[in-house]
Amino acid sequence: MAHVTRGLLASAVALAALGAAGASAQASDEAFADQISTGRALFAANCAACHGADLTGGQFATGVKGPAFLARWGGQPASALVNYIATSMPPGGGGRLSAAQYNALAALILAENGFAGDVALATAEIPLPPRGQGEEGSGLGLPGVSSRYPFPAAPTIPDPFAGYTPVTQDELVNPAPEDWVAWRRSQLGQGYSPLAQVTTQNVSRLAVAWAQALPAGPTLAEPLVRDGVMYVHAFGDEVFAFDAATGRQIWRYRRQLPEGTMPLGKKTISLWDDRVILATSDLHVMALDARTGRPVWDVAIPTQGRGGLRLNGGTLVADGAVMIGLATQADEGAFIAAFDAASGQHLWSFNTVAHADEPGGNTWNGLPDNQRRGGSVWTSGSFDPQTGLALWGVAQTYDTAALRDLVPGQNNDGLFTNSTLAFRPRTGELVWYFQHMPNDQYDLDWVFERTLGEVNGRHVVMTGGKEGLLDTLDAATGRYITTADMGYQTFITAIDPVTGRKQVDPALVPGRDRDAVFMCPHAGGGRNWSPGAFDDATDTLFMNYRDTCMELRPRADGGFLSTGVDIYYSAPADSDGNFGILQAMDMATGTVRWEHRRRAPYNAGMLATAGGLLFSGAMDREFMAFDQATGRQVWRTGLSGVPNASPITYSVNGRQYVAVVTGMGNPLAFGLPNFTPELPVPEVNSASVTVFALDGGQ
Repeated sequence: MAHVTRGLLASAVALAALGAAGASAQASDEAFADQISTGRALFAANCAACHGADLTGGQFATGVKGPAFLARWGGQPASALVNYIATSMPPGGGGRLSAAQYNALAALILAENGFAGDVALATAEIPLPPRGQGEEGSGLGLPGVSSRYPFPAAPTIPDPFAGYTPVTQDELVNPAPEDWVAWRRSQLGQGYSPLAQVTTQNVSRLAVAWAQALPAGPTLAEPLVRDGVMYVHAFGDEVFAFDAATGRQIWRYRRQLPEGTMPLGKKTISLWDDRVILATSDLHVMALDARTGRPVWDVAIPTQGRGGLRLNGGTLVADGAVMIGLATQADEGAFIAAFDAASGQHLWSFNTVAHADEPGGNTWNGLPDNQRRGGSVWTSGSFDPQTGLALWGVAQTYDTAALRDLVPGQNNDGLFTNSTLAFRPRTGELVWYFQHMPNDQYDLDWVFERTLGEVNGRHVVMTGGKEGLLDTLDAATGRYITTADMGYQTFITAIDPVTGRKQVDPALVPGRDRDAVFMCPHAGGGRNWSPGAFDDATDTLFMNYRDTCMELRPRADGGFLSTGVDIYYSAPADSDGNFGILQAMDMATGTVRWEHRRRAPYNAGMLATAGGLLFSGAMDREFMAFDQATGRQVWRTGLSGVPNASPITYSVNGRQYVAVVTGMGNPLAFGLPNFTPELPVPEVNSASVTVFALDGGQ
């Protein structure tokens, strides 16, 4: 059940008391009484030590009963109280109880303050204190506020949603210059902003404008910004809305995950209409009201009876359909599911590991459906307004033994692993697909962002695999155009210029029955989760890469890959000790324009701006800016944690900001600290959002 939030309908406070529609008032009263009884036991166990057994105050906290309490809370919706105690009590430990238990505590507090508990609770406000009362406090002489010497009037805070307009589909693919409304800024996946107030000439004046702590843990998602409001998805399936200019918290949603559910970071959330749409670690998709954080709808993803499912990528909303990819290594593979954005109704699901009776089903070396594994979807998709197609990437399989050696009369490509899939968002019709690397024996998947743009007069989609190969396809048909090579892989010896099919050096195919194999890059990349940025005006794709290799070592039984090999990190034979690579690739010619090398590997994605700047972050907690034209580093600062997502930029009231989140834990960081032992990662894994702007304005 979702955790109660600020603005959640007050009926949630006494859900049991309200009962089914048409229940008698007597039944409601009895249910409310039961809820109060439950709340009293919970209060004694969890709250009385601080707030006093009789709710009037104790040694460590003020009372939650009487005029002083009502002076603070009177006139506010009961839902605000539920949200406060659920997310803040005890201090630093909010969320330890269930939603029903927090509701019971709120019911107790309301009852102790004179609330009767009839059906009017559905629209309840907490009572105002009696006139002239509210100064008594708890008797300790500390909490009261004097009415004899009143405070000056507090400043009026403008309503950030006063002129709110619904987010449209056109806006998601062509946002206002000052906004960042989707993962990679727009659904085109370019990671490029037209803002140019911060330039190579003044970037040295960037300073912290504001910062906010987030729940500690892996934090993968880019913030989204629209009309001066920043939305941040934090670890533990929490969502925050901040004033994007000051960092003031506007609202917070915290999900109450079922016991035993492991929280997972997500790469993105989505804005659509008047909603924030997200996927949750307990395999739900839900919509929040963008102005209040109130849940609008919440639905479970149909799992088709499959186990081991995980959500790491994030949602894409296009043509009124919410799409989400799932990951698993269990039998029958993963899938992509879609839901109606207005209601949450399930629309369709698509198997990313093709079953025998489906298109592509004859490419699994004769395996039965229940022995086909992989096809995980770790990254959100893109949307092409010209074709109306949603473009998704699919990963590989770890069950490499089943596909390695071709069974006579079979096909062992393993669709739709390592493919781009192009769907109609509302129907799930697969219009085209392209498999970038069939029969991947190395865990070098192609599941990353799909970037739309215009190159050499053609409307194309570009994407790259861990190898550091960057394929360009016709966006309307999926027809192969060309491949650019970042220059670090050592196992692909040829690429068919017509079909794009890649030829692997047979001497480097691993297995328990073969000698150890040394090759580049490592299975962790190469390029990996960190998305690049594309400048459509210059056809330049900016990408970071880790210059790492691997030994695929056979073992007698087991193994990371089912061919019977484990994977070990290694430096390239000619390594200069610089493992972090930044490249500018001319996608029109497939040539590298420049390259920048540094010691610590990158961990964050790329941000490009019209000010001629590139921003990214690395494992050594450095956040940096580079000159797009030359690759020269022009600015740096230190962060409290490892930047884990891509930086973004936006503008409020004419002032440009650059934001980055920290919270180490994305998969590409695994093993990399050993490459630079002199640069240990923080032992305390904090998380935050830090926002920079030019010191003194423009």
